[in-house]
Amino acid sequence: MFTGIVECTGVVIASSPGQLAISGDLVDLGVGDSIAVNGVCLTVTSVEGGRFTADLSEETLRRTSLGAVREGHRVNLERPLAVGGRLGGHVVQGHVDGLGHVVQSSVLPGSIEMWFSVPHDLERYLVEKGSVTVDGVSLTITGLEPGRFSTALIPHTLEATTLGDKALGDPVNIEVDVLAKYVERLVAEARR
Repeated sequence: MFTGIVECTGVVIASSPGQLAISGDLVDLGVGDSIAVNGVCLTVTSVEGGRFTADLSEETLRRTSLGAVREGHRVNLERPLAVGGRLGGHVVQGHVDGLGHVVQSSVLPGSIEMWFSVPHDLERYLVEKGSVTVDGVSLTITGLEPGRFSTALIPHTLEATTLGDKALGDPVNIEVDVLAKYVERLVAEARR
């Protein structure tokens, strides 16, 4: 389980269809550990110095933007929440629900309002002032319109994550709040 509070960004140093090699400032990272890379839960397969590798399954390549990541790209990194640790964001599994894209960005006083497209089947899980994860970053939804949602990105978020690098049309990994999915399932079962 993750929180959507990005620990640091890393840089992709090698990319192949089935594997990523990333350099980053994470300590205590070992083979077999889980790591969220742009919000995708991966398993560390090797660690050497300040770099690690992780394998990418067909499912990961099909459902996420990691297949489009290339050498030199920055990625958001987060290790799993330690038992007893602070839950600074929200409950994040690292199981991407779908791909969205940056569709609009506007500079506001003290923040940037960024709009993302969202697949139709995920819209029902989004609520204004609710939580959503975009490329592994826990964000608050500030606006909802058919097929898209907005967030307010403060300067710290823009600097500490890759969201400040995003341009119109860029793909993003979206994970909706898992609690909303469980509530939906429980209500549907209760109505049967």
